[in-house]
Amino acid sequence: MATYKIDPAHSEIHFKVRHLMISYVTGSFKKFDATMESDSEDFSDAKISFEADVDSIETNAAQRDAHLKSDDFFNSEQYPKLTFVSTGITKEGDEDYKLEGDLTIRDTTKHVTLDVTYNGTMVDPWGQTKVGFEISGKINRKEYGLKWHAATETGAILAGDEVKLQLNVQMLKTA
Repeated sequence: MATYKIDPAHSEIHFKVRHLMISYVTGSFKKFDATMESDSEDFSDAKISFEADVDSIETNAAQRDAHLKSDDFFNSEQYPKLTFVSTGITKEGDEDYKLEGDLTIRDTTKHVTLDVTYNGTMVDPWGQTKVGFEISGKINRKEYGLKWHAATETGAILAGDEVKLQLNVQMLKTA
């Protein structure tokens, strides 16, 4: 069985949420870890686990980041990590997969399906085998207890419920 660890220097974990229903605010997690195990060279049997440090959230606005860490959203003090554990993967084409698993935010776990694109395998100049993936999906933040809501005086919603996920991941073969 081959084992891979995420390369944090060459990976990005992004999300975006509608703001005032006219644009998006993008954020990311700066500290995260992931492991993938697979017997198959095409990763059709991959098992994946991922976690992100909620305190590492960054949206380019310190006040908003502090609000996201509060009990209105993630409550990073009580729930310092969000996690994903795969339950299955289905190969849909040469490069396309559906990844299923359990996503836990706060104290709520929900089953999600993510779209995965395999971008290839390469040996870097130092002899390390690296594998690249793009992963996308969407969740409803309120289903995970991120229920803060506000409206403007004109009735516009401040923050949308749908959260779009976009992960660009490079995995390093370790064994």
